[in-house]
Amino acid sequence: MEMFTFDPPQRYLELIRQFRLIDDTFFDVCFDGSNECMQLLLNIFFKRNDIIVNEVVTQRSARNLYGRGVCFDVIAMDSNGKIYNVEVQRADEGANPKRARFNNALIDSREINRNTEYKDFPEIWVIFITENDIFGAQLPMYHIERVITELNQPFLDAAHIIYVNGEHKGNDALGFLMQDFFCADPAKMHYPELAKRANFFKYDEKGVKAMCGIMEKFGNELQAEARNEEREATAKEMLRDNKPMEEIIKYSHLPETRIKELAKRTK
Repeated sequence: MEMFTFDPPQRYLELIRQFRLIDDTFFDVCFDGSNECMQLLLNIFFKRNDIIVNEVVTQRSARNLYGRGVCFDVIAMDSNGKIYNVEVQRADEGANPKRARFNNALIDSREINRNTEYKDFPEIWVIFITENDIFGAQLPMYHIERVITELNQPFLDAAHIIYVNGEHKGNDALGFLMQDFFCADPAKMHYPELAKRANFFKYDEKGVKAMCGIMEKFGNELQAEARNEEREATAKEMLRDNKPMEEIIKYSHLPETRIKELAKRTK
């Protein structure tokens, strides 16, 4: 049994041991700031050995003009200015083709300033690592590119989409990588870059402490979300009963502006 200078909750330790890279929380933690791990992924995906990653950030939020937002798992930039958005998706719905379109659009809105000429727009790759073979063709990867249909020629907009099939666990570089993504034990991983990073957050005191902090934060957020849902349910019920605004505010503990928003959607 590990000895720490702090006393982590046992339930947290059990959950941490079960985490895999295909779980987005653990993926984000392990890849945050790790150029080495991201370089490994990209070089395997593109069958190269010369991609150099300059920056990796995780959980970067973006929002469009109308308020719809997304929280990117990982955003990376290589030495040539190419931008990579890598997402892990356990649920098929999360890898919806229109999600890729939305991610691409928001990356453009964040990375391109008003003075950037079209010819200088960055090349963007949106990459989904999916738990299931969502296209069902038993291929390791699926590449999506726009084409000029009538000419059967590529439409060179520098926007690309890749789906990596997590079910592919063959005896090749990508297969070994997917095996690592579904492995909870760092000692059994193929790639030392990933094993070292996973081991740090599962067994090293500093890493475990960071993971416990994240789990505590998520727990608080879930509790706050549950409380807010309960308050909104109370407000909706009182709105249906045509209770006065002052009374709804008193018993729901919601601001008047939020109650008015709920009133528009409550019959």
